Amino acid sequence: MKNKDDRDTIEALESELDFIEKGGYGRSVKSPWMPTSIFQDSPTCLNYAHLARIHPCDECLLFDFVPTSQRDKDVPCHHIPLNNAGDTIDELEWDQDQHGLEAEVKDWLRSTIGKLEQGQAKKLLSRIT
Repeated sequence: MKNKDDRDTIEALESELDFIEKGGYGRSVKSPWMPTSIFQDSPTCLNYAHLARIHPCDECLLFDFVPTSQRDKDVPCHHIPLNNAGDTIDELEWDQDQHGLEAEVKDWLRSTIGKLEQGQAKKLLSRIT
């Protein structure tokens, strides 16, 4: 299913990278006692700033990067393979500290932006699905 997110994918990924690099996943001012969640607590998420999930995840541009077998998960974007080993946010949250997790996500963002800019989006998406 094609997502309903009309944002430019490269621009959205570049904004996410900028958000991370500027410390966007530091503690929330609204709820400093709660950890932040990669992608869900950033402007990349269609439900950012909404208390309820008013948009289904399959409308998000990140959904295209989620393997078909993982699209039914509660937080599909946490199942995007970030590296050659296939590590995901869901897995790395248990093994990495926040800094390590963010480093993996930044590497994935840079790599994906580069591939998209080189016109390799079809190859990338067909490999995932």
